[in-house]
Amino acid sequence: MPVGTGEKSDKQSIEKFIHQVRSLPTGGGGQGRLLFALDATASREATWDQACDLQSELFLATRDLGGLAIQLCYYRGYGEFKATAFVTQTQQLLKLMNGVRCLGGITQINRVLQHALKETRAQPVKAVVFIGDCCEEPVDPLCHSAGELGMLRTPVFMFQEGNDAHTKAVFEQVSKLSGGAYAPFDRSSPQLLKDLLSAVAVYASGGVKALKHFASQSSPEVKRLTGQIR
Repeated sequence: MPVGTGEKSDKQSIEKFIHQVRSLPTGGGGQGRLLFALDATASREATWDQACDLQSELFLATRDLGGLAIQLCYYRGYGEFKATAFVTQTQQLLKLMNGVRCLGGITQINRVLQHALKETRAQPVKAVVFIGDCCEEPVDPLCHSAGELGMLRTPVFMFQEGNDAHTKAVFEQVSKLSGGAYAPFDRSSPQLLKDLLSAVAVYASGGVKALKHFASQSSPEVKRLTGQIR
């Protein structure tokens, strides 16, 4: 790979993500509720450790916006799906994540979306973050669930590790139908994932206006990209 290509790709990914959130509904201040969902099957162990290191950014980015309540969701093994209580402190979330070990199994993305529907019907969830690297289930049920979340104004932000074409197509459809956004990332570029997580956290807590303000105090790349939001 030519020198600088990876950095350029990261900038383009953030730019595309910020561009996608320009049409999202604006939200008010106050503590937002965010569902943080991860694929915890065997292939995800290294990225799970990376997410543990970066999860504090979700709280740090929103501390002046009223904060954030986060629920950790994950699937692994043979049909295992877990959802924790909502937590409001980084150490609480880190403790929960450190207690999980990845196990082989197939994806259960629709189970995540169905759970998000249940939660947001009980009390609005401002955003859903999903981090994964593949999709091994029928696409139509995923799209239906995503569309329902879109009707309830709960956008799903699909972050894909790697570049599998089928996964990309599915993740893009889910994000579009829910009113969210899609972005790829590379495990070797933790700064990109950090920026993406922070951006969604700010959106969940304060809406598009807060996201613009966050970007104005962020890296030069994010400042430049957020200039596209009107």
